Amino acid sequence: MQPSIRSLLATALLLAATGASAESLRIGFADPISSLDPQLNNYAGDRSVALHFFESLADRRDDRTMPGLAKSWKVLDPLTWQFDLRDDVKWSDGTPMTADDFVFSYERARAVPGSVASYAGALRTVDTVTAKDAHTLIVKTKAPNANLLPDINSVYVVSRHAGENAQSADYNSGKALIGTGPYRFVSYVPGDRTIFERNDAYWGPKAEWDKVDYRFIANASSRTAALLAGDVDVIDKVAPTDIARLKQSPAVSVYAYQGLRALIIQPSFRKGPNDLIRDNAGKPLPENPLLDVRVRKALSLAINRQAIDERIMQGTVTEANQWMPSNTYGYNANIKNIPYDPAEAKKLLAEAGFPEGFQLTVSVPGDRYPQAPEAMQAVAQFWTRIGIKVQLDVMPWAVYAGKANKNELAVSVIAWGNGTGEAAYALTNILTTVDGAKGQGASNWGHYSNPAVDKALQDATAEFDEAKRRAILENSVKVVSDDVGIIPLFHYQNIWAARKGLKVEPLVSDRTAAMMVTEQK
Repeated sequence: MQPSIRSLLATALLLAATGASAESLRIGFADPISSLDPQLNNYAGDRSVALHFFESLADRRDDRTMPGLAKSWKVLDPLTWQFDLRDDVKWSDGTPMTADDFVFSYERARAVPGSVASYAGALRTVDTVTAKDAHTLIVKTKAPNANLLPDINSVYVVSRHAGENAQSADYNSGKALIGTGPYRFVSYVPGDRTIFERNDAYWGPKAEWDKVDYRFIANASSRTAALLAGDVDVIDKVAPTDIARLKQSPAVSVYAYQGLRALIIQPSFRKGPNDLIRDNAGKPLPENPLLDVRVRKALSLAINRQAIDERIMQGTVTEANQWMPSNTYGYNANIKNIPYDPAEAKKLLAEAGFPEGFQLTVSVPGDRYPQAPEAMQAVAQFWTRIGIKVQLDVMPWAVYAGKANKNELAVSVIAWGNGTGEAAYALTNILTTVDGAKGQGASNWGHYSNPAVDKALQDATAEFDEAKRRAILENSVKVVSDDVGIIPLFHYQNIWAARKGLKVEPLVSDRTAAMMVTEQK
């Protein structure tokens, strides 16, 4: 009897695993990297690779915050925070880390040339940052900010001596890539891979792996094939269609965890005609119908989220009725799942003056968010059933990001990672009125604007009473939900697969890093 394809693949993987060096790790990851400059763009891929080289004030986990480069912190008065830094940290070139590096980092992160997803929002309330001494940092805010720690903790710290005269290209070349993290830079090939090695001078626990090959593999099926062939040891963002196959392999372990990332539809709120929104005769409409809350509500009610979960995502996601998943800070438990009600959707369209619907182009990146094109194809079919004739435009992320950032699309899609683990992060970046000077709305691609949402962020920022602050954030969820400022689809699980003998445990949000992978004893 001839051996099955599955058994051959399993044998190959076992042989590859046996022959692989125990000191090296090969990761196949999904999120593209725009740069190794850790302050250029707030993208998942950039943040994941930066985790190996750079650190922040605190060590962040989804469920807690622990000391990191700062040993401790305290609020001296409503406008003044003091951070006591470790005195045993050195940059990977041997230079001691000081508070002045933080001063430089927060100055730089406000406006890195070429950024299209800025970290300025994290620093929107910061007035001044000063070094009281070599290991004491003083941060003064323009107004009270109870959320200052998670805000500025989202910014990686870079060294002044390596970065002061550096451009983003100098981080990509390795010239300026001097960090305090557990790994050191070896090489980087854009669009392919980054190689790094253990930083033996690291102040914290010794890194598990001597060398890491961090390889970009955009296609989910290709990542699965690479794992089964033994070309990589770990893959992330496993396709739902591959999970059963991988679980049946004796040479593979699958690790799934509930994540913070939500797939969200962002309607454009740009006034006037939009070439991507046309009447049924193909002529641009004189006014954007998405400005009418009845139209937005109709689009949301027309989506059968349960069917997308079961048929497209194969049970690997949970329905989303807001941007945060349940049991997180700011989640509003009083908001119910959005019903599938095409009859009500048609009624609302008719009330808004579109009984026969209209034509709409929906844009989605084809190489960034897992199963997003497939999910949006299903959404397009649901919308067609209520009279919205959809053309789905799947484009490369490099093209999509530029158009979305300029609000050139009619309907865009974002998978928002909620990286600080609380609701204000999305308020700041994807829901408040776009205002570069205030550091707000950096990823608000539809340019949604609601004074009540802006006020909620302002009030939540200034409120130090935890119960009151939570109530403000929960109410903001209701405001956005009632206004259909965004159309949430689902919350992803974080799914990794690894060769037998390796264990993957998440660190924060949906990052993928070598520090998450250990050999099982």
